[in-house]
Amino acid sequence: MANDLDMNRIPQHIAIIMDGNGRWATERGKERSFGHQAGVETVRRITSECTRLGVKYLTLYTFSTENWNRPADEVAALMGLVLTSLEDEIFMKNNVRFRVIGDIKRLPQQVQDKLWQTMEHTAQNDAMTMVVALSYSSRWEIVNAMKETVFEALTNGSCPTGSYYELEKQLTEENFSRHLDTYFMPDPELLIRTGGELRISNYLLWQIAYSELYFCDTYWPDFREEDLRKAIASYQSRQRRFGKTEAQVEEEEK
Repeated sequence: MANDLDMNRIPQHIAIIMDGNGRWATERGKERSFGHQAGVETVRRITSECTRLGVKYLTLYTFSTENWNRPADEVAALMGLVLTSLEDEIFMKNNVRFRVIGDIKRLPQQVQDKLWQTMEHTAQNDAMTMVVALSYSSRWEIVNAMKETVFEALTNGSCPTGSYYELEKQLTEENFSRHLDTYFMPDPELLIRTGGELRISNYLLWQIAYSELYFCDTYWPDFREEDLRKAIASYQSRQRRFGKTEAQVEEEEK
C-alpha cells in the first residue's frame, strides 16, 4: 500500500479521533484503562509512520471536555497515562515537536507541568508537530475564541465607541481564526475516526469544514500503519473541490 501512495499528495495535516480503546479492552475481559494503555503503543507507531510519510501535523483527540463526566477512576487512570506516555523518546527519535490544545487549566497541576515541559523540550524539532487535544471540545474553543476576538476589538482601539458597526468590521473569519487554539497550523485535510462510530464528537468543528472524512471499524489499539495508509489512499482517491464544480477543478489541474 505504501508504494501505491502518491507521495506528492500526502495530507500535511491529519486529525484522528482515537476511538475504541475501552471496547477493545472490555472484549478481552480487561479494565478500560488497559485499552488506553494499548492505545499509547498505537500512538507511537502512527507517529513514526506519519513522520516517515512526510505528514507535517498530526492532531490526536485524547480527552474531550465531555470525558470529565466519565467514572472518576477512569479519568484518574487517563491522567496518569498522560504523565507516563509523554516520553521524550517518541519525540526526539522522530524529530517531532509536541503541542497541546484544550482547556488545560482544568488538568491536574502535575499534568500541566509535564505538558509544558514536553513542549519546551521538543520546541526545536521540525520534522512533524504532534498536537494532543486534551480537555478539549470544539464548542468550548469556538466560544473562547469569540470572547477573545470581541475583547481584542473593544480594547485595541478598533471600536472606539463600541458600536455594533465597528465591532462587526472586526469579526472576520481571519481575526476569529487567530484566536482559535489551532491558530499555529493549517486545517486538517484528512480526519480519521477509528472504532466504528460515525460522528465527529465535538472535534475541530470549525477546522474540518472542508476536511475529507474517513471512518473505519478498527479499534484504535488495533490500528496499524497499513490502516493509516488505507486512509490516505482513500483521501488521494477523492477530488477536493472546495465548493467548485468537478469541471472547474479539472481545468485548474491541467
